[in-house]
Amino acid sequence: MIKEIIVVEGKDDVAAIKRAVDAEIITTNGFGFPDDLMDRIEAASKKRGIIIFTDPDFAGEKIRGLISKKIKNCKHAFLPRDKATKDGNIGIENAKPEDIIEALNNAKAETENERNEFCIDDLVYYNLIGNENASNRRAELGKILKIGKCNSKQFLKRINNYSITREELEQAVRRLI
Repeated sequence: MIKEIIVVEGKDDVAAIKRAVDAEIITTNGFGFPDDLMDRIEAASKKRGIIIFTDPDFAGEKIRGLISKKIKNCKHAFLPRDKATKDGNIGIENAKPEDIIEALNNAKAETENERNEFCIDDLVYYNLIGNENASNRRAELGKILKIGKCNSKQFLKRINNYSITREELEQAVRRLI
């Protein structure tokens, strides 16, 4: 059983997670948040904690951002696109139970205090911006570090906010070579 309450986008995601783990789940129903949804998520966060587990697509990232901006101390679970895609459809509902379990077990907690261990110069140094392969490198590192695929600004925010150490980042970069 997962201690935290998992926040997902839709009922198909709920079914996929229930096949993988025993957990309590809150559904956002996409962007159509009911008026009381944020209050329910905030109450769940205070009582048991939450894990935001949205689809690895634009809408999922937008929903993740809306929730984590309002609710502090969230954990974030990420599923790589290739493990969430079936017949061109991207979503948690397409994932295998073992991939869902892995993503939940690797959920990353956001730090309460803003952390600035990494800066834009680090992204340049590790070839994560400023070259034609940067997007692919960030995507692969996102898989390795279990922080999801993201643009350079999000990547920098995630490696800082999810307490990724320089050693962890360097080990992950070495795996790319």
